Amino acid sequence: MHIGSMFRKPSTLLVSLAFCGTMMGAQNGLTTIDNPKGGRIVYGQVEGQTSEAGAMGAILHSLHTTYGDKPQVGKVFQVRGTNSVAAFFTFTKRTQGSTKIAGMVIASRVAGDRVEAALMTDEATRFGSTINPMLTRLFSVWHPGGKPAGGSSPPPTAAAAALHEYALPDHSATVSLPEGWTVDRTSGMGTIIATGPNGEAVALGYAYLASDTNNPSVQKTMDTTRRGGLRNTVYANALYYPYGGDLAKTFVDLNHMLNKKAGKPPADFRISSETRMQTAGSLHCAHLLGEVDAHDGKGTREMNTVFCSSPPGRFGSYMSVAYHTAVPMAFADKERTTMGAILASFSENQAVIRGQANAIAAPAIAQIHEIGRQAAQQAASAHAAEDAHNRAVEKRWDEQDKSNQSFSNYLLDQTVIQDNVKGTHSTEWNQTADALVKNNPDRYEYVPTPNFWKGVDY
Repeated sequence: MHIGSMFRKPSTLLVSLAFCGTMMGAQNGLTTIDNPKGGRIVYGQVEGQTSEAGAMGAILHSLHTTYGDKPQVGKVFQVRGTNSVAAFFTFTKRTQGSTKIAGMVIASRVAGDRVEAALMTDEATRFGSTINPMLTRLFSVWHPGGKPAGGSSPPPTAAAAALHEYALPDHSATVSLPEGWTVDRTSGMGTIIATGPNGEAVALGYAYLASDTNNPSVQKTMDTTRRGGLRNTVYANALYYPYGGDLAKTFVDLNHMLNKKAGKPPADFRISSETRMQTAGSLHCAHLLGEVDAHDGKGTREMNTVFCSSPPGRFGSYMSVAYHTAVPMAFADKERTTMGAILASFSENQAVIRGQANAIAAPAIAQIHEIGRQAAQQAASAHAAEDAHNRAVEKRWDEQDKSNQSFSNYLLDQTVIQDNVKGTHSTEWNQTADALVKNNPDRYEYVPTPNFWKGVDY
């Protein structure tokens, strides 16, 4: 998931919008500006609409129609110093190369039933650095309903703070942040955690690995841990939570469980809005708005979060990911635009993440399960009567190891294949594996999960 697409959705300006496509139908004085510093600006009267909400909805609907992806829209806010309202959004140009786009739409009812709107868009990876120049350019030429008294332009107070791109040292992700922000040293492998000088906080690409308590294998593992088994293993410290429930509740509960394990008080979440997002495949995502008090001395913060979960594997493990921003309420109005721009600017390098996972997963998993096997062996020595039970547990661990590796391969787009000439197994990218098996089926074949070799495939 990756929140790229990070917001949810909330005739027409009647023309073609080059960079953004046909989203406003237009004959009436629509103006398009290709901003020299990047991005495209379009503004003018929205024909056929009599309210700001109607104008914004018509624009976003036209984007959906043109590019085959429903824009994910953030919280609507008032543009200070004007009578306008605005919202950030993102979408993917599925009909044109799947480029991820971020943007901002502003609407203003200027007289009676006349509504004007402006649209600013750029590629999502650049939007954080180009939104300010676009806003400055827009408000230098666009004055909904005419210039205000004194002839001055409405101040562009909705502008984000100046943002600067930050890339993780491992090159797995980038984000644009204002001056004075600090990236946490735990960031890496596609996750960026950062804080601002006023108590702002973002956690982008933050992953939660949990075990589905509806799964029979997980239930047996939980029974074992409740009886004191599997001490000092990953199973004893795992997150056990049912998959498939309300995403807002899942997000809150998983955070409470993590805080408890870390010895921290539970954060107080007040979710005011939960909107399910359209996603491809079996991924489930929701856009969450509300407030949170982490009891860290920073007070209540306004939160804007996208939370996604992928289905469990055979033995119940499943992954969730959050793209979360929070800003203290005292700064929320001033910094809402900045937080939205930060969220829209986040980008992951999946090739790097996959390479890192491939390099570290095998030894890490081996070490984790070696600890588990040692603990089981000690228990068997002390309690000979439980030998049979422990053997059954270890057999199930081995099966779960295979299943976990298979699920990991699925997430990483990898497949295990067998070379019948050399008598070897290897894990290849799906594209490579498919080509080998298709071109030489007598030599190469796919390896089903039960036939994985210990120490080689998992």
